[in-house]
Amino acid sequence: MATGQKLMRAIQVFEFGGPEVLKLQSDIAVPIPKDHQVLIKVHACGVNPVETYIRSGTYSRKPLLPYTPGSDVAGVIEAVGDNVSTFKKGDRVFTTSTISGGYAEYALAADHSVYTLPEKLDFKQGAAIGIPYFTAYRALLHSARVKAGESVLVHGASGGVGLAACQIARAYGLKVLGTAGTEEGQNTVLQNGAHEVFNHRELNYIDKIKKSVGEKGIDVIIEMLANVNLSNDLNLLSYGGRVIVVGSRGPIEINPRDTMAKESSIIGVALYSSTKEEFRQFAAALQAGMEIGWLRPVIGSQYSLEKVAQAHENIIHNSGARGKMILLLE
Repeated sequence: MATGQKLMRAIQVFEFGGPEVLKLQSDIAVPIPKDHQVLIKVHACGVNPVETYIRSGTYSRKPLLPYTPGSDVAGVIEAVGDNVSTFKKGDRVFTTSTISGGYAEYALAADHSVYTLPEKLDFKQGAAIGIPYFTAYRALLHSARVKAGESVLVHGASGGVGLAACQIARAYGLKVLGTAGTEEGQNTVLQNGAHEVFNHRELNYIDKIKKSVGEKGIDVIIEMLANVNLSNDLNLLSYGGRVIVVGSRGPIEINPRDTMAKESSIIGVALYSSTKEEFRQFAAALQAGMEIGWLRPVIGSQYSLEKVAQAHENIIHNSGARGKMILLLE
C-alpha cells in the first residue's frame, strides 16, 4: 500500500450469500478520481432491494468480488478528475450509480451519473432519489407513456419507488390510486399524491378498487410485486391498459386470455437499460420537481454501516414499508 494513502471504512462482499457476507472493513484505500470521475464524501446512501439480489448472487448482473454495494449516495464533492468541469470540491450532490460502491465513507462516481442536490433537500433525501425516482419516472413516462387525465394504480405505494411514482403521477396530472399494507403506510401514500388508497391486506380490496374505478378500469398499473398481483392486475386494466412490472420475487400463473379482449400489455422496466440521454432527460424532469417542490423523498428506516446486514434483512422481510431505507455515514 502506498504510504500516506488515505484509508476509509467501507462494506465489502467477498462471497455471494446472505446478509452476513456484508463485511465492514476499516482499511480500504480512498479512491482517487481520474478523467471524468469525482470523489464524493458520502453522508448517506440509499438501500435498494436490487442490492440484496446482487449480494445473494442470484441477479443477472454479478460484480467481480470483492465489491462494495450501493449506487445512490448523497454527499459533498471531495475531489474531481482532470476532465471534470461541471463540479468542484464542496458541491452538494447525489448519484444514480457509483464506480467504487456507496456503502462507504467515500465513493467514486462518473460525472455523468452525478447531479446537483438543491439546498432545500438534506443528504438523507438526496440518498433517496437515485433508483426510486429514476425508476418511477422511467416506468410512468417512458414505459407506460402516461397522459394527463389517465388513471394509475401504484400497487405497493408506500416504499421508495411507490411514493416516488405517486408524487410524479400526481404532478403529471394523473388520477392516482395506491395500495399499502398498514394504516401508517396508507396515510403516507395519501400525503404524497394519491387521491385514494386501499389496503392490500384486506381480502376484498380488489373489489373495492373495481368499485372505485367503475366499468372503464385502470389505464396504468405500476406493479412492485408481480409474482403476487399480476393476475389481478390484468383484470383491473382498461382497454389498452398496461401493467409496468417494477418488481417481482418469483413466478406466477396468469391466463393470457385476460390480455386479449382488452388488448392490454405487460411491460417490464429496468432502470439500467436507460441510455445516457434518457438519464439526462429524467434528471431534468426530476430537478424541476425538486425546484417546484413536488419531489420530496420520504425517509423510512435509517441504519449505520455497522447495521447494514440488518438493513438487508429488513428490506426484504419487513412488509409494510414506509418511505426509503438509508444508511447514514455522518
